[in-house]
Amino acid sequence: MKIVDVLCSAGQSGFFFDDQKAIKGGAVEDGSAYKGEPVTPGFTSVRMPGHSISVMFVLENGQVAYGDCAAVQYSGAGGRDPLFLAQDFIPVIDKHVKPLLVGREITTFREMAEELDNLKIDGKLLHTAIRYGITQAALDAVAKSQNKLMAQVVAEEYGTTISDTMIPIFGQSGDARYATAEKMILKSVEILPHALFNNMEKTGKNGEGLLEYVGWLSKRIGEIRVNPAYAPTMHIDVYGMLGEIFGEDYDALVEYMGKLEEAAKPYKLRIEGPVDVGNLEGQIKALAKIRQMQEARGIDVEIVADEWCNTLSDVKAFTDNKAGHMAQIKTPDLGGINNSIEAVLYCKANGMGAYLGGTCNETDRSGQVCAHIAMATSPVQTLAKPGMGMDEGYMNIYNEMSRILVLKDKIGK
Repeated sequence: MKIVDVLCSAGQSGFFFDDQKAIKGGAVEDGSAYKGEPVTPGFTSVRMPGHSISVMFVLENGQVAYGDCAAVQYSGAGGRDPLFLAQDFIPVIDKHVKPLLVGREITTFREMAEELDNLKIDGKLLHTAIRYGITQAALDAVAKSQNKLMAQVVAEEYGTTISDTMIPIFGQSGDARYATAEKMILKSVEILPHALFNNMEKTGKNGEGLLEYVGWLSKRIGEIRVNPAYAPTMHIDVYGMLGEIFGEDYDALVEYMGKLEEAAKPYKLRIEGPVDVGNLEGQIKALAKIRQMQEARGIDVEIVADEWCNTLSDVKAFTDNKAGHMAQIKTPDLGGINNSIEAVLYCKANGMGAYLGGTCNETDRSGQVCAHIAMATSPVQTLAKPGMGMDEGYMNIYNEMSRILVLKDKIGK
């Protein structure tokens, strides 16, 4: 089956682009906005509406396969590609991607994804968001050409087995870390609540704000859970703020991690991005050292790598150096979804927890495609996306995985 046309439509994402550097530097929340001057190139304000691009492959039998190009909330931060605006990048797709695909025979996903992910213009790879969307469309095109689920295509091409149960979903609260956490508890979300501790005001100059929140969350789970057996994992993203508090005094930082562990009991705790030292090599060394120190002291708090863990090679480097206990595979940052698939499989084969993540700033479609990847590769957890309201993103991922469970033995055989 051939691709007869490639079309693009500009779209909205599920959240915003936020200038992380400006926020860390003291930009002040003003309702849903921020007061302050942007500092990251491309930003015209600290918070900007998120953009997406749907890339649609029209197939010769009249079906349409599609994926959504999207970039992370904190674009341009932590070594990531720059701000992704639809009006800037639709012309790039039309000029450089469309001619490559129109008239092309659909082959295997791995072959097509490898070619698209490595396409260079003037010696440079396409923006990660473009590579993300066009490889989603390629996976959908292969699945439609074979009358299979996307999860079935991934499982067959990568030698995996589709999970017989849904992958645990991680909900994210945004700044509504109390009310939204309560919604997660009521819905028995397996991992919660992200909580967005991204500045000193929220965290506390000595970490007291974060410590108090963890204690509140532990107590609240017991108070309002519907199922008495519900025992979620707490996963809180601190955006390097523990490094801001403790500097290079890792003894004090690890001691504080022990206090967080006590506050979280009886629930398991993960801390994402405890420090951000500003470069890949330093970040790997820091997380490896903190993990070693924690384990030597018997502190059972899992460290999740995020900042500077942006590409497949980065995920492998963090894994090989035991830099943390879990790696967030931030799907838009890895470009082609083939890289996210390989990242999950590499983590699993080498003793690192695989978190198939992403961003609140994605779309319903990119989230659904990632649900297929999760079911085909079985990471430890996958992200509820898009959005920060929790309900919609959780519904999106939960329902798609539920559909896969029902369909996987009924079609595509």
